[in-house]
Amino acid sequence: MVNAFSDFNGLEMFFLICAIIGGFFVLIKLVMQFMGGDADSDIGVDGDMDIDTDHVDSDVGFRLISLHGLSAFFMMFGLVGLALYRQSQVGTSISMVGAVAAGFVSVWIIGKLFKGAASLQSNGALKTSDSVGSTGTVYLTIPERGMGRVSINFQNRLREFDAVEINGISVPTGAPIRVVRVDANVLVVEIII
Repeated sequence: MVNAFSDFNGLEMFFLICAIIGGFFVLIKLVMQFMGGDADSDIGVDGDMDIDTDHVDSDVGFRLISLHGLSAFFMMFGLVGLALYRQSQVGTSISMVGAVAAGFVSVWIIGKLFKGAASLQSNGALKTSDSVGSTGTVYLTIPERGMGRVSINFQNRLREFDAVEINGISVPTGAPIRVVRVDANVLVVEIII
């Protein structure tokens, strides 16, 4: 094995070592992600693995100085540098510039991938204030100048809320209503005639 790299000079060995170290950590991180773990997990002497099950936002997981960023940088730095210097024989300075550029491009691409993955997330929380204008029915009778419950459909979800009638009149169960405004998570409704 040593004889295979015996004709490499110092710069070629440097590029090769960077590519091997970076590639190793990229591979480890990839395997750990598919196993449901994280490369930063603690592995005990007896082989037990402590996996952090807390959800980490994907854009928080990527930073310029992270295992993803550094391993991708060094892997591409080493591979492109070695290819430019040994195969293309473009010289030391051009090989170094090309290697650094390839490393930064790979970090930039990984950053864009993480940002794109983060944009696929959505928040399923409903804001009560978004219910203004929605229609529904009275679920529990709204007494005169009192509070009852209504069932409304907004954002394709059927929800129940505490409600009062805008004019303070009694509204029987089953009556159609429209949300006029929201006062501290209590809907102010009017009867639809």
